[in-house]
Amino acid sequence: MTVRDVAKILEAWAPPAIAWERDNPGLQVGDPGARVKGILVSLDLTPAVVSEARRRGANLIVSHHPLLFRPLRSVDVGSGAGSVVAALVRHRISAYAAHTNLDFVRGGTSFVLAQRLGLTGVRFLSPLAGWERKVVTFVPEADADRVMEAMASAGAGRIGEYERCSFRSAGTGTFRGSARSRPAVGRALRLERVPEVRLEMVVPATSLEGVLGALRAAHPYEEPAVDVHGVEGGAAGFGMGAVGELAEGVAPGAFLRMIRSRLGVARLRTSAETGEVVRRVAVCGGSGADLLPEAIRAGAQMFVTADVRYHTFQEAAGRIVIVDAGHHETEFPVVAAVAGRLRAACAGKRGAPFVAAAASETNPVRHR
Repeated sequence: MTVRDVAKILEAWAPPAIAWERDNPGLQVGDPGARVKGILVSLDLTPAVVSEARRRGANLIVSHHPLLFRPLRSVDVGSGAGSVVAALVRHRISAYAAHTNLDFVRGGTSFVLAQRLGLTGVRFLSPLAGWERKVVTFVPEADADRVMEAMASAGAGRIGEYERCSFRSAGTGTFRGSARSRPAVGRALRLERVPEVRLEMVVPATSLEGVLGALRAAHPYEEPAVDVHGVEGGAAGFGMGAVGELAEGVAPGAFLRMIRSRLGVARLRTSAETGEVVRRVAVCGGSGADLLPEAIRAGAQMFVTADVRYHTFQEAAGRIVIVDAGHHETEFPVVAAVAGRLRAACAGKRGAPFVAAAASETNPVRHR
C-alpha cells in the first residue's frame, strides 16, 4: 500500500472538500507513491511523535491537527514546524492530516466523543447544508435492482443508519434511435414506448462523480437519462457537533464526574448548574462553543466542548450547563477511532502496514 492508498481510505470517509475553507487537510509532507510500512496516528505532529514513528518503524504519520496550517515563509530547521518538516524529510516519513473534515463526518471527532460519554441515538448537532444531491434515472424495471446496487456501492442511498434507500415509480419512456444507435430495447429508427422505473437516490456531493460513473456502467441503455438535483433540508451526511441521549437521567454532578473519569480531565470549567436532570447531551470536540445556540435548541441539558470564552459561560447561565473539558481531551478519543478504521481497511491486503495509535504525550496544556 502507498501513501496515496491510505489517503483514499481516509478521504472516502472524511472528504477534504467538506473541510473548513481556511483549513489545510491532506498530505502535508512526503511522496504519495511511497510504500507504507507502518502508520502512526496522533492528535498532533510533534518532534516526540516523529521520534516515536522512527522507533516503531512507521513511515506515515496521520495526525488530526495539521502540521502546516498557515503558509510557511521559511523553513527554519532550528524551531517550530520547520524542525519537524526537516525531520520528516530526513527520515523519509510522510505526514497526512485529517482536521475539520474529520470533525464534520459521522464517526468523526464529535461522534466518538459522544460515544465515549455513553450517548445513544447520536446525530449531528448542526447539519451542514448544501452537501447532498438527489440522482434520478429511468431504467427498465428488470434492471432497476442492478442499477440501484451499483449506485449504492458507489455511495448513494445512505440516510442516517439506513443504506440502499431509493424511491421508484412506474411510467412509460419513449425514444427513437438514429441509424447509428444500438438500442437495448426495440429497434433503431422506430419510436419505442418502454415501461420504465423512475429510480431516485440521495448522494453526498463528494460521491457524485463516482455514483454517476457506476450508474452509467450498470445501465442497459447507451444514453441513460440522468437528472441531478440539489437537496434542501434532507438528512445531511455531514455536520458540526453531535447530540444524543443517556440511557437514563443522571444528576448534573454525577455526569460531570463521569466526564472527568472518561476523558481523563484534571479540571472542568462549567457554567452554573441549572438543576435539571441530564438526559440529552450535546458535544463538540475541540473549539465548539459557537454551537451553544444549537445545543440549546436541541433541548440538551449539558453541552461538552472546549476553549469556552468568559462571555459564553454568561450566555449559558440558567439555560444549559456548558462544560469546557479541554481541547486535547475532547479530541483525543478520535485517535483510536482513526487507527481502528485504518487497521480494518488494511487488514488482509498484501503487504499491509501495521497501524498504531501514538503513545507520545502531545497535550501542551498543564493543570497546576
